Amino acid sequence: MSGEPTPALVGASLSRRFGTRTALRSTDLRLARGDRIALLGPNGAGKTTLLRILALALSPTTGTLRVAGIDVKREAPRARRLVGFISHKTGLYDDLTARENLQFYGRLYGVEALEQSIDRTLSEVALPPTSARVPVRTLSRGMQQRAGLARAILHEPAVLLMDEPETGLDPQAQEWLVGLVNRWAAADRTVVVATHRLDWAQRFADRALVLENGSLKADLPVGASPHPLLAEAYRSAVEAAW
Repeated sequence: MSGEPTPALVGASLSRRFGTRTALRSTDLRLARGDRIALLGPNGAGKTTLLRILALALSPTTGTLRVAGIDVKREAPRARRLVGFISHKTGLYDDLTARENLQFYGRLYGVEALEQSIDRTLSEVALPPTSARVPVRTLSRGMQQRAGLARAILHEPAVLLMDEPETGLDPQAQEWLVGLVNRWAAADRTVVVATHRLDWAQRFADRALVLENGSLKADLPVGASPHPLLAEAYRSAVEAAW
């Protein structure tokens, strides 16, 4: 219907092969604005492959993808500006400071009022001013993660994708990350977080996609009362990986 809002992400028959190995198999998904999605599955299930495709960092072997209604094959640069992505690596230059990194990426994305945007973003990720003025390589793992997240959200993307961002963070930092996900989604933005931890996913997600051997096996609600089949689907995916 014409009155329905445009979905944040729509993927149809997405697959990816690396040589003879199939990492992702004919996956369909439709994500609305404001969704908080946990992408669940053990190592090797296809989570990172799917995230990289959604981030336009990897082309699918087959299938189509639209970001906010934009066909990524036809208008990749325009679609890419609507997506923020942080993987296991921060995407930062180690010898530059966090602020210098943000200045570089901000110019790349054409961020207006750049210095003000950098100040706002550093505040959003709670990176202290002193930490933003030293080379990234000197920061702790937690501070590097915050700086990398600042890079991913500086241009205020409509879709934020994170690959196991809780790894290496202490409980307090993990709680802060949950708060950021909730604030971002409350602003009508879509957040997708890949994790292998069902317990952590239940703290922020309202919906879970479970991947098993490259296939989407379940799409279930989470929230305060997780769907009774969610734990079963995740257990099946873990057992299949072994």
